[in-house]
Amino acid sequence: MSEMINNREVLTTEITERQQLLKQILKELHSGVDPDEVKKRYDGKIDKILISELSKMEHELMQEEGISPEEVRRVCSVHTEFFKEAFGFAETKKEKTEPQYQVGHPVHTFFLENKEIANLINNRLKPHTDQFKEKDKKETIESLYTDLTDLLEIDKHYSRKENLLFPYLEKYGINGPSKMMWSIDDFIRGAIKDLKKQLETGQWTKEEVIKSLQFIHDEVLLMIFREENILLPMSIEKLTEDEWIKIANEEHVIGYTFIDPPAKWEPRRADFSEEGIVKDGTIQLETGVLKVEQLELMMNHLPVDITFIDENDVVRYFSHGKERIFHRTKSVIGRTVQNCHPPHSAHIVEALLDDFKSGKKESEDFWIPFKDKYVLIRYFAVRDGEGTYRGTLEFTQNIKPIQEITGEKRLMS
Repeated sequence: MSEMINNREVLTTEITERQQLLKQILKELHSGVDPDEVKKRYDGKIDKILISELSKMEHELMQEEGISPEEVRRVCSVHTEFFKEAFGFAETKKEKTEPQYQVGHPVHTFFLENKEIANLINNRLKPHTDQFKEKDKKETIESLYTDLTDLLEIDKHYSRKENLLFPYLEKYGINGPSKMMWSIDDFIRGAIKDLKKQLETGQWTKEEVIKSLQFIHDEVLLMIFREENILLPMSIEKLTEDEWIKIANEEHVIGYTFIDPPAKWEPRRADFSEEGIVKDGTIQLETGVLKVEQLELMMNHLPVDITFIDENDVVRYFSHGKERIFHRTKSVIGRTVQNCHPPHSAHIVEALLDDFKSGKKESEDFWIPFKDKYVLIRYFAVRDGEGTYRGTLEFTQNIKPIQEITGEKRLMS
């Protein structure tokens, strides 16, 4: 049984003197103490930092000290650079059997993409930035615009991390990356989009463009460092092989950045199968009886995307039609809906659910242009026969074809 094969040791967490030192260093950096002074004060008191320690301490600061994810994000670059230069990160022996060397493993795929992302930054964006600093010619501006357009493909890399990897870390009580790192991802995506728009409209100054390009350059490369030296090693330590298989099986839903779809990962064990799926069972409903297969086919053929969240804000189901408007991966099942949204928009979700739970609202509608579609997003409070709140149902539909309907149609085509 996979549960037995992948059973883990239960480790008790102790606040060691070393961890207290690390936490104190972080608190001093947060409060604005000069990094050189901090380095001098703790010189010789701490060895090289383990790859997962920094993220763990940042997470604990948010949890215990009440430091907001935004504040952690603000000085995260300072943290990483400080510890890297002051103490260094502990090297681990890398065996070729480790996930980052296994073709098709999600970690290997992240590494491949990071190599291509760094290549774009160092061999295209940086040289064009240097050319722009010397002379802001039209050709250079066009090259920068093309670089930024291509760099936006990084969204797929970040989205897989946020929607496939973070949910599993959260199951192990590790919430720091989904709060802090997702915020930084959003800042990077936003900076790229904003600069593209400025170059496109011509509403920019040379100083602003150079400043934005430097921010994008530094933050993208720093994110690569965080992923490869902190996030991914920590994930390798925590996730089971079954969990990595589930991630690998869903990566194609979101897509890849600058690489072709990887070859199928062949883990050591090949007996993995989805659990809990009944192929030939039936469900007795109040108004009929359906086989599970029939019910699933019916839901997936509806002209809308459906997601159901239970009374505890946990995602329990989503329909999986041929062309979903917004990506959904199976890893969201069992995850709180607040953690399925970027941190900057989580409060909107929370407010909507509070209104449904209190009975203040029964529904809420939003409509937005999205790519070549015009999307209507509808939320409905789900209540039982006694009026008790049991969850929220989300309907998402492309209404652009409906808006174009005119006249009448009475006959079959």
